[in-house]
Amino acid sequence: MSALLSGNAWLNPFLGALQAAQVELGSVAHALGIAGDSHGQPAWPWPKRLAVEVLLIDAGVARQLALALAATGGALLLAVAGLVWRGRRIALFAAAALAAWFAPWPDTSLWLTDAVPTSFQTTPFSVETIALGAAHYARECAACHGDTGRGDGPRAGTLVHWPPTVVGPLLGHRLDGELFWRVLHGMHARDGAQTMPGFEGRLSDAQTWAILDYLKVLAAGGGAQDGEGWPVPVALPALDVRCGDAPAVPLASWRAGQRVRAVAVDGRAPPLEDPRWQTLLLFRDGALPAPSEAARWAANGDASCVAVSPGAWTAFAGIAGVNAQAFAGSQLIADRDGWLRAEAKPGDPAWANAALLCTAADAGGERGGRGGRVSRGRSDPLTSLLLRIDAEPVRYVKGGYVH
Repeated sequence: MSALLSGNAWLNPFLGALQAAQVELGSVAHALGIAGDSHGQPAWPWPKRLAVEVLLIDAGVARQLALALAATGGALLLAVAGLVWRGRRIALFAAAALAAWFAPWPDTSLWLTDAVPTSFQTTPFSVETIALGAAHYARECAACHGDTGRGDGPRAGTLVHWPPTVVGPLLGHRLDGELFWRVLHGMHARDGAQTMPGFEGRLSDAQTWAILDYLKVLAAGGGAQDGEGWPVPVALPALDVRCGDAPAVPLASWRAGQRVRAVAVDGRAPPLEDPRWQTLLLFRDGALPAPSEAARWAANGDASCVAVSPGAWTAFAGIAGVNAQAFAGSQLIADRDGWLRAEAKPGDPAWANAALLCTAADAGGERGGRGGRVSRGRSDPLTSLLLRIDAEPVRYVKGGYVH
């Protein structure tokens, strides 16, 4: 087991399994009536949860916990075998007791952390909620946290504690449901002093979730502007898509596990469709082409699937870190799992200078880390980009592994 846990290749699957187990445990508790509801969703009924975000940082504790779980699991298997194999019962029971006794459990303070009833709650990330969140963020949050989320609002200097920036990995190190709880109920320092007021009564649940969605856009856009890539992975926001003169359908059912290239089109002909992806055309709000015109594009082999949800242009521009007025001609690519991964600026149709804004952990690259220019290699830049994206899937655990 120690040999298997050498290096860190095991860490991400392990953290993913822990996170999935917690979510499933919460679902089972709710189904059995152990857990009730909180803010319209199943509540986490226990005061603690696994501190996956801490295990990510401290691989030594994670390794010790993995060994302890393996030893305890082995003890249970030995005990079951003892119940079945009567002739070896005493020996198997003794081996089970020894395995359980010597399981190297780390101190609970290292792998358990405080939880709240909404810890594992979340809502869909969509262009609609991003637009709603932008409006409420400007009204309720920007004075302290700043228009760009960097903690530099006009009231920041008057506070006891300077507001933290969201343009960084902070959001990825916190569960959505716990951020939701803190916004509604406020935050306090260890000495009990209030560091952020609660907004329960001023913000509805839907408005609070929308603000958190907008914070993801601020984080992504700020990271892209800084040249460091997105600090946390960003999913394609939910929206409706209309292809030609067919009825609009949700993006998730339209893309059906395929790559997506989002293209900001403004007063120019759409690009040709490409079998390597599905092309999503973004138009400024209120300037969508007529269904008959999109049908004509499809007949000519041009891309003809249009984002029809209001706010799509602004949402994608924010994620890319580009002013909405200068977004025309920009392109983004999402992988087969629906994670946005790369961006090409206007005037770069061949992706020769594309930026890979979301890379896998420990992945190589010219700059390493989160962002990086795409190497040409022996193939064209776009093929190199797609091959790298396919080879480096995002394995994302909210509150734990980032990317």
